[in-house]
Amino acid sequence: MNSSHYEIEYKYLVDPAQIDYQKFPYAQIEQAYIHTSPVIRIRRMNDDYILTVKSSGMVKHIEYELPLTAAEYTALAQKAEGYFIQKKRYYLPYFWSGKEYVIELDIFEGCFTGLILAEVEFASEEEAAAFQPPAWFLKNVSHEPQYHNSFLAKHGSTYH
Repeated sequence: MNSSHYEIEYKYLVDPAQIDYQKFPYAQIEQAYIHTSPVIRIRRMNDDYILTVKSSGMVKHIEYELPLTAAEYTALAQKAEGYFIQKKRYYLPYFWSGKEYVIELDIFEGCFTGLILAEVEFASEEEAAAFQPPAWFLKNVSHEPQYHNSFLAKHGSTYH
């Protein structure tokens, strides 16, 4: 699974009451940050464990992923800074302009209960800029650092 790629994604505040998201598949996620600048993150997604290193950038950045064992994840978790993030990530299909997108709807848990964000990945910055989100997307917060997971892990639930 070793992989490196550019990631271009937008984050949105949403109104989940406008969609029946619970009928879609989801993953249970726990993640923590060893470092936030540059981002070095560990993540448990269901039964998979991943170490991720991300370059700087709010919308576009290079991301490198490396698989971990459960034991490696547990050992690295002891080195984590700040708060652990727990969330359910629902995968919702969305069709726009002849293309299918996957909306990753994050329902945060634990100390972040109440925060709900959607992320959409794009092939280019031009595609991201032209994107028309569904009506239940309230606000694009891609350039607002307080909605990025690394910020939340470092500062806690300051989004309220």
